[in-house]
Amino acid sequence: MQLVHCSFEKHGEAIQAIFNDAILNTTALYEYQPRSMAVIQAWFATKAANEFPVIGFESDTGELMGFASYGTFRAWAAFQYSVEHSVYIHPDHQGKGLGKMLMEALIQSARAQNYHVMVGGIDASNTGSIALHKKLGFEYSGTIKQAAYKFDRWLDLDFYQLTLDTPLKPVSGSLKD
Repeated sequence: MQLVHCSFEKHGEAIQAIFNDAILNTTALYEYQPRSMAVIQAWFATKAANEFPVIGFESDTGELMGFASYGTFRAWAAFQYSVEHSVYIHPDHQGKGLGKMLMEALIQSARAQNYHVMVGGIDASNTGSIALHKKLGFEYSGTIKQAAYKFDRWLDLDFYQLTLDTPLKPVSGSLKD
């Protein structure tokens, strides 16, 4: 097993399958419709344009077992040091510690890119993800009750955050100005 930087060309189909399983069978994504390959390609393009990582673990045979990324938390300049992350593990590989390893790699990446806050929006019933975030030092920062409706029920969205020790010298305004 090895940690890799994912690309659309090599991992697009596997990421689409993992996303779509989560959409159709879980409350990890508050979406109804499976993502098309065009949506996956646009997702990769947005990640690349903003220098956001897309990392994953491949098995010894090259199968993508899970992936993680982060992206814009809110699209205003004052939020330039905050990112919202996500981690998805193929159902056949859940419970093997991949989520923790991917999260640790994302935290390292966020520090290297001088982000200050990582935010995770987690369905309140996802006790496994909540436990993982707490184990990694994330703190509960609030719930939006009945934020979504899926599988014929209201879903509460919990937020967890990790405050990093970076950047050393934050500045106001856009980083890209």
